[in-house]
Amino acid sequence: MRVRGASLVVAMTAVASGCARPPDPAAGPPSVPAGKVWRTLSSAVTTPDRAPAVLTAEDRRRLTRTLDAYLDDRPGRVAAAVFDRATGAGYTYRDSGHFLLASVAKVGILAALLLKAEAARRPLTRRERSLAEVMIRRSDNRAAQELYAAIGGRSGLARVMRALGARDTWPGPGPYWGVTRSRPSEQLKVLWALSSPAGPINAANRRLATALMSSVVSRQAWGVSAAASAGDHVSLKNGWLPARVHGGLWTVNSIGRLRSDDHDLLVAVLSERSPGKETGIATVERVARLVVGALRGGPGTERRPAERV
Repeated sequence: MRVRGASLVVAMTAVASGCARPPDPAAGPPSVPAGKVWRTLSSAVTTPDRAPAVLTAEDRRRLTRTLDAYLDDRPGRVAAAVFDRATGAGYTYRDSGHFLLASVAKVGILAALLLKAEAARRPLTRRERSLAEVMIRRSDNRAAQELYAAIGGRSGLARVMRALGARDTWPGPGPYWGVTRSRPSEQLKVLWALSSPAGPINAANRRLATALMSSVVSRQAWGVSAAASAGDHVSLKNGWLPARVHGGLWTVNSIGRLRSDDHDLLVAVLSERSPGKETGIATVERVARLVVGALRGGPGTERRPAERV
């Protein structure tokens, strides 16, 4: 994914000044062709000497059938996206709809905070760093609220998401960052920005983001970590919310990065309308294992982890 420097400077200047305009909710989210996601992300592959391990059309159909069969017996709605930065292979499942992000939105807030500091040519302040740590590692909502205000709230986050190419991500009204709407492939763009040397975030801040997302407290380290193999470096952020808009049914989400010698996987699984948090977690973890297994070991396969975060 290429981020145009001028666009990013304009976005961060607007965030810093607080004058950015929010998107018009009445306009609704635009349509984004799914094929563009992989063409965009593939331009950032950092190992061109390695032959792409692209899933064949039959591989994709088989994986989709496997996911369909599993989810037919599960409550709620689920979508997923995975991209291997090491090979250029990618896959999306039911990626056209939008989901509430819940605390996954904190990853976008972190990206905006880092970019704001970089635009001012300074490191994070001690206060900003402390808030970022508890926001990501412990999913602290008060810290997220303070940082959300610091980046310009809804309009600030919207500008940064557009600059990062996540143009189909829609921050919630007013101060309600948790009801930001997005799609799995959009969240891969945010993960890419936080992890790629070709992205807009400098090396020190990428290391900080990785360190925070690699040290989430154990009780919150479920989700895409279920797809990790022994020896993988795992970084993630999860979100969970009994959504009022869905009658109290649960939104359960997980995004993250699984990195090994052979693969560098960005993974996002979003779900809604589960009857309980644990049910949603079980669904998200199984879907993560299936999509990651397909890119690692063949279509529709799972590789259960020998160790967890």
